[in-house]
Amino acid sequence: MGAMTSPDAPLTVGFDLDLTLLDTRPGIKATWEAFAAETGVAIDADLVVTRLGPPLEHEMAYWFPQERVPEMVSRYRALYPEYAIGPTVPMPGAEDALLAVREAGGRTLVVTAKNGPHAELHFERLGIEPDAVVGGLWAEGKAEALRAHGARVYVGDHTGDVRGAAAAGALSVAVATGPCPAEELREAGADVVLADLTDFRAWWEAYRA
Repeated sequence: MGAMTSPDAPLTVGFDLDLTLLDTRPGIKATWEAFAAETGVAIDADLVVTRLGPPLEHEMAYWFPQERVPEMVSRYRALYPEYAIGPTVPMPGAEDALLAVREAGGRTLVVTAKNGPHAELHFERLGIEPDAVVGGLWAEGKAEALRAHGARVYVGDHTGDVRGAAAAGALSVAVATGPCPAEELREAGADVVLADLTDFRAWWEAYRA
């Protein structure tokens, strides 16, 4: 079941961050390259950015033994503000999608597997102000924040986002701008699949009509 909301409560729309709202690939690639240079481990940063979405711990486990993952995650995160924030830009249509929700009197919520402080750094640097940002949640775990904030729609680019929306009883709107093609998102159970967020406003206006 979705969160219980009163009929006059603002319509809350949740969004994923990486490759949904923000193109973090250049900055994440630069961070991994700096991290590889520091650790002396050969890491294919181009490969890493093709599978963004799951928590950092998942990716780190491809390159280090499990017992070293927590330490390496901490080292990577220490580098992240220097290398990842500057090169990041909004995805096409992202700012307009947030504006469309606000213009309708709705609230915007970002729920991401990225740790919260880094997510907030991205938005602060870009001058984008979601109503709330919740980090550190992935796939079905995102339902925790979606329910807590009464989100009735969740927008993401990964099958994990589709599962998170379903677990929260929210409408799943998927954008084919990340690692998962449109057909995979449909097969995962997305209610709506858009090419990218430039299509969001038209869908949103029809949805609210």
